[in-house]
Amino acid sequence: MDTSKLKKFAQFARSSLMEQVGLKLDSVLAADSLARRESADAVKALEKAISDNSREYVIERVAYIWFNRFCALRFMDVNRYTRVGVVSPAEGQFQPEILAEAKMGHIDEDMVPAAVRQEIQGLLSGRTPSRDSQSEAYRLLLVAACRDWHRNMPFLFQHIDDYTELLLPDDLLSGNSILAYTREAMTPDACESVEVIGWLYQFYISEKKDQIFDGLKKNQKITPNNIPAATQLFTPHWIVRYLVQNSLGRLWLLNRPQSRLADQMEYYIPPEQPETDFLKINGPEDIKICDPACGSGHMLTYAFDLLYDIYEEEGYDPSEIPENILTHNLYGIELDERAGELAAFALTMKARERQRRFFSKGIRPNICVLEKVEFDDDGLTEYMTAVGKDLFTPDIRQTLLQFDEADNFGSLITPKASNVADVLATLEAKDMGSKLFLTETHQRVLTALRMANYLSPRYAVVVANPPYMGGKGMNPRLSAWAKQNYPNSKSDLFAMFIERGFDLTPKYGYSAMVTMQSWMFLSSYETLRGRVLSETSIECLVHMANMVMGIAFGTAATVLKKNGSPETRGAYCYVEYEDIGEDNKPVEFPPPNERNRKAALRQGAA
Repeated sequence: MDTSKLKKFAQFARSSLMEQVGLKLDSVLAADSLARRESADAVKALEKAISDNSREYVIERVAYIWFNRFCALRFMDVNRYTRVGVVSPAEGQFQPEILAEAKMGHIDEDMVPAAVRQEIQGLLSGRTPSRDSQSEAYRLLLVAACRDWHRNMPFLFQHIDDYTELLLPDDLLSGNSILAYTREAMTPDACESVEVIGWLYQFYISEKKDQIFDGLKKNQKITPNNIPAATQLFTPHWIVRYLVQNSLGRLWLLNRPQSRLADQMEYYIPPEQPETDFLKINGPEDIKICDPACGSGHMLTYAFDLLYDIYEEEGYDPSEIPENILTHNLYGIELDERAGELAAFALTMKARERQRRFFSKGIRPNICVLEKVEFDDDGLTEYMTAVGKDLFTPDIRQTLLQFDEADNFGSLITPKASNVADVLATLEAKDMGSKLFLTETHQRVLTALRMANYLSPRYAVVVANPPYMGGKGMNPRLSAWAKQNYPNSKSDLFAMFIERGFDLTPKYGYSAMVTMQSWMFLSSYETLRGRVLSETSIECLVHMANMVMGIAFGTAATVLKKNGSPETRGAYCYVEYEDIGEDNKPVEFPPPNERNRKAALRQGAA
């Protein structure tokens, strides 16, 4: 995929949308604005959002919402997942198909409510005076389409604040509109893979990331709000394949030695000796896979493909496989709300690609966006007394209080309680209708316990490209918390995630991550290396030189097996920048470079 055009577009889109949303905001807040007369409640909500946060925060949030939606609608239009093109014209046309159809009198009655249809027809017929009737009609159609998609994808097309719709940019139909640029960048070729969504996400936040790193040079610490932008990095597809094939693929082949899955795994490295100690699974539904820093879902979407082949090999009905995968197998955890939405969207698109009627099934991907949840001590005690104190052991109470800085500590939080799932199931079944004064606390308790359940050790495979952030960039609270909770790896977030990875798995589970290389060499990670060597076996490792991942430092893709034998002789190779071809993957794997040749000679002599 040629990403240069996507990068140029995403960076332009961010600045353009923020400018347009800002202008619209000024117009809406004007003392004599039409919005104040016709949408007074929405304007009040907008003013409150600005007061609670800031003008810049609201502009950035609204711009991001519409960028995500425009890109998602364009992707679905190109792949014909929409009934009619919402942001894309029909072949040979210039205006979005949904508007062209409306001008001919065809408006989808299931998508557009009757009152809105009348308003659109009035605009297009000239009965309703307007300075730009087609633009106004299209805005109504676009908003109606977004509201309709809420039924299938509430995570991306959620019921948003009314002011978000008020701040929708005015120019959506001209040749210089944001939608015109979206169509130009997201060509049919680019939309062949949902991977395009991940690239757009990374490029959209790249300028903000640069600003954050410029601030680091001035000793400005990275705040919780800026952690997602500062730490996101899109993983090259071949590294994703390497990690997933040598964890999920390896686990499956150990349980099904007769499987032909290895034939389609170009980066799979079979064990040198037969293994007898491995995680036993009865069938595909038993394999839970988690990406604790899932970003826009790149790891999970490839895991979906491999799982589909596994289910197919086991003889499952193809119409049931996508639902099984999203229900039983794939779990993602993310700090950034927008990235979490895109991960859920990407998995939904993978399922729809395989199953034409998937949207009608009502299946939601298991993506957990971590959020800050705080409790008043007296209020929590009152709630526990009303619901039943026997449920709330000291460990459960402590677990609830662990999420007061979830936006700062993220997936590194290790829930204190071990019976989270049981308590959660009991509380979800509680009817709080007669205790309205406790409803808000009840919802916060459920939110905290659901996050804790995602963060509990129940995954056969953990796979991730975790965030990188050294101690110098951490805000004071994160730095202090890291020293207390991760003394062996406190120097960088990626190292803490290495420890967290094998804490999320049971005995013989796999943790597969691509990280900075420094954990292998620096003295500050000596204790961490000791834990890796004593508690896991290194099944395989690819050591990568500077720029192999498109970044100016060395990295390592490592697959660890929890409680694996320390005598296991893992498979190691080195990848240099010169080994990478024009398609951003090794021309040959393992690469036939001098380092690998010498390693092979040493191994042969051993």
